[in-house]
Amino acid sequence: MLNPLRLVSLLSLVALAAGCSVNPVTGKNEFSIVSAEREVAIGEQNYQPSQQSQGGRYYIDPELQLYVQEVGRKLAAVSDRPNLPYEFVVLNNSVPNAWALPGGKIAINRGLLLHLEDESQLAAVLGHEIVHAAARHTASQMTRGTFIGLGAQILGIAGQSAGYGQLGSTAAQLGAAAWMARYGREDELESDNYGMEYMARAGYDPSGAVELQRTFVKLSEGRQQDFLSGLFASHPPSRTRVDANIAKARTLPKGNTFRDRYQQKIARLKRDKPAYDAEAEAIKALNNKDAKTALMHLDKAVKLQPREGCFWELRGHAWTMLGNTGNAEKAFTTAIGKNPDLFSHHLARGILRVKEGNRGGAKPDLERSYRLLPTPPASFYLGEMAEAAGDAAKAVEYYRQAAQGKGQLADQARQKLARLEIGSAPDRYIASRVTVASDGYLQVTIRNTSNIPVTGIRLEVTEMVSAFAAGQRYSLTGPQNLGGGQRVTIKTRLGPYETTDAARNFRAKVIAASPAQ
Repeated sequence: MLNPLRLVSLLSLVALAAGCSVNPVTGKNEFSIVSAEREVAIGEQNYQPSQQSQGGRYYIDPELQLYVQEVGRKLAAVSDRPNLPYEFVVLNNSVPNAWALPGGKIAINRGLLLHLEDESQLAAVLGHEIVHAAARHTASQMTRGTFIGLGAQILGIAGQSAGYGQLGSTAAQLGAAAWMARYGREDELESDNYGMEYMARAGYDPSGAVELQRTFVKLSEGRQQDFLSGLFASHPPSRTRVDANIAKARTLPKGNTFRDRYQQKIARLKRDKPAYDAEAEAIKALNNKDAKTALMHLDKAVKLQPREGCFWELRGHAWTMLGNTGNAEKAFTTAIGKNPDLFSHHLARGILRVKEGNRGGAKPDLERSYRLLPTPPASFYLGEMAEAAGDAAKAVEYYRQAAQGKGQLADQARQKLARLEIGSAPDRYIASRVTVASDGYLQVTIRNTSNIPVTGIRLEVTEMVSAFAAGQRYSLTGPQNLGGGQRVTIKTRLGPYETTDAARNFRAKVIAASPAQ
């Protein structure tokens, strides 16, 4: 067997060998636990779920998508990592925000485009995000342990979004800004600096980055909550950044702003802004349980932009609140017809059908929603359907997803999961600990961490030869019944021992249990 100290040394050498790298942008030597290949894989794996959880692609004006992609590719081509698999997308989200995933997967919200004045400012945003990807800033966050796990955060945002469409709740819309990483001051300044170099190489006026930061500072000083909770959570503006951008711009050649072209490209967004403003008012009304007022605002939104599916989904939620499930289903169906590629439209109709007892009609909706984004609500109801069909393995898979959320459904999922798994994996739900009693004999305390009463408990106590090797094993019978959350201590015949430290040499594990009928 490999000596533990030698194993630690070997792993350390491997980590050092794999972790020494040169920052492709700055040329500095940096330590990273994440390979470039792993970065790309993380970005590809999470790009689509990230889009879904934050509104999906903006589809009303396909030409705007092509335009932003064109600007992004122009900048990426002159970056320090031009061969990354860059992608650029406009999200159907009113919050002024932009973000980059590892490997060059970049998104900008339509809400931010409305706050920009010209193409050079758009280039400043995209160039900044390209540097985050090219300079491997997220890999640095992961190495420092400040990177937030993508999958769990996406599910959390999506779980919040299950209420009122792609907007979901204020938290889903405003709080989804910085789940990738909270970049440090040095990363932000670095992205500004090199992003401006990319702008100049691509023929843009670098002063666009100065004006962009000036705008953000003014907005932050005015404490506009949408910005503070959105873009500024991950990209905090400061006077220092403005001054640094001014100094950098003086060293770079002047370029083009392309104001007229930019204004022409966002003309559709400007015309539709009143419709999305009405949508925001409708969400406020729904959060206040005022469905009639919400419908009034949504009537205006639909009239101004009838192609937007989210308006129709919100109408469905309003009708559901008023108890008119027939109109609600029609509205959800209309939303799906407008935009079949957004998870929340299918999820909303699927949940409505479940509650109306139409599980046969709900299943395709929930499955489609789950394929687009595996949310806790879809997981829970699909788990129930799999369990009813006798597919326990599939039910467990779905319930595990649902249990990652919060609230009543997550609690129910954990309870159903425990009932299905206690028989096969009792130690997951019944904790055990070995101690020495006052008379010197070992005792085992077991606690049922689930809400499910259990019976037929059997334990195994193992005397450890070393930290890595097991010796003699002893079997124990537990109590006849142990309720959810209950604890009991079992006295053994092992002992007596002269010191309480003896318990460290033993491990206890529940090896059998069954849900009580």
